[in-house]
Amino acid sequence: MEGYVKSHIEHGINTIEFFYPQSNSLPGKILEALAKEIHFAGTHDETKVIILRSAGERTFCSGASFDELAAIQTEAEGLKFFSGFAEVINAIRKCPKFIIGRIQGKCVGGGVGLAAAVDYAIATDKAELKLSELAIGIGPFVVGPAVERKIGTAAFSALAIDATMWRNADWAKRKGMFAEVHESAENMDESIERLSNTLSHSSPDAMAEMKKIMWKGTEHWDALLKERAAISGRLVLSDYTKHAIEKFKAKV
Repeated sequence: MEGYVKSHIEHGINTIEFFYPQSNSLPGKILEALAKEIHFAGTHDETKVIILRSAGERTFCSGASFDELAAIQTEAEGLKFFSGFAEVINAIRKCPKFIIGRIQGKCVGGGVGLAAAVDYAIATDKAELKLSELAIGIGPFVVGPAVERKIGTAAFSALAIDATMWRNADWAKRKGMFAEVHESAENMDESIERLSNTLSHSSPDAMAEMKKIMWKGTEHWDALLKERAAISGRLVLSDYTKHAIEKFKAKV
């Protein structure tokens, strides 16, 4: 199967779903489509609330495409590559509608950034987190502001520094990443349906004003995340990172 981004609106609830065959590791074209779909949903009068989800059962999102990462040859290419998740996070931030995240499985790198950026994350107990960037010689620079905003500097630092350790869903809930954690996908989906139905009948103006307040202080993120993408775009060209990528590809 090819990757995709698709949306479906019913009773004011806009469900946006993304998928890519390699454990939902997203290439630039999927990230671009996702950012555009979120932006459009935010301007669509029929949309009252948004559910962001991925296809599959085991992995919500395992970050950006490793194949594209390995192909980067210049700082300009690196900037473009790492700007992918920046565009999606900023689209979520600026969207005037509440976005509920359906986190059914593991989140790695940029996937942690998405889980942090949504306004209300509902997960299963299989939804583990890992910020693996340091292990290949870069860092979670682009997603860092979203993750730190949601769980605080200490918890973000722990994730970023111990880049090979998984943190379980209970840890994520205690730190504030997940609003709810359920023992099954069925229970998770029941909770998402309940909340999304409630929000679809709530005041759009009140929710838009609430979202402005909740994201106060992030107005500079368009520039900030681009600056962060440039840092990763420079580091990815290092001999250390090239060697780490070669070792990773040899294992696959």
